[in-house]
Amino acid sequence: MSSRDTPAKAAPAPRKSRRAFDRDQALAAALREFWIHGYETTSVASLTAAMGINPPSLYAAFGDKRRLFDEAVQLYVRTYGVTPAPGPEARSAIAAVLRHLAADYTDPSHPPGCLIISAATNCGPGSQDVKAELRDMRVATKASFATRIRADIDAGLLPAHVDADGLAAFYAAVIQGMHQQACDGAGRETLDRVVDAAMAAWPQATGAPGPPPHGSDGEGHRQEFQTGA
Repeated sequence: MSSRDTPAKAAPAPRKSRRAFDRDQALAAALREFWIHGYETTSVASLTAAMGINPPSLYAAFGDKRRLFDEAVQLYVRTYGVTPAPGPEARSAIAAVLRHLAADYTDPSHPPGCLIISAATNCGPGSQDVKAELRDMRVATKASFATRIRADIDAGLLPAHVDADGLAAFYAAVIQGMHQQACDGAGRETLDRVVDAAMAAWPQATGAPGPPPHGSDGEGHRQEFQTGA
């Protein structure tokens, strides 16, 4: 038989194309799971189902559930976090934070409320590090409020007798209450009314003008806020 008569080898069957793993998309899906269910009750099975991957892929890409949660928290902070940026003064800065959160906590495009407040609510003994991490983030926000308030006291914008730490704790408590209200179904209008009441409690220096009308607190300084820690 000549080489011409030798039957040609069959071409290999084309491989089925595999959808490329989108790490950012998978992380966003994991964030949503943690946001809805919290760290402790979010299982690897529910994470992989939401992310569209299998457990080996999760471990290869993110390490483990704990490290995946850390990345999800970082994504949350980059995307939704706000912190009071430099002045003009503490009242406008804190009011702008509250106005932003009234809108964000009730935004229908994502779960209600705040991941940093809710994700470690029901952590068992093995997840106390998660609880401590999120608590430290909330404490840092409260400390940033107190720093701004003390600066206004030093500048004479607030009376010397104002308790900076106590006032900062009050507004931190308002934020936690707004989170719970949003999770219970309250809309933005309701949370804006909470902000109105909270800002009406701001101490006034002698001869200082009264609080501005609804919706105007910090509006002129909204561009000074940054997402982050």
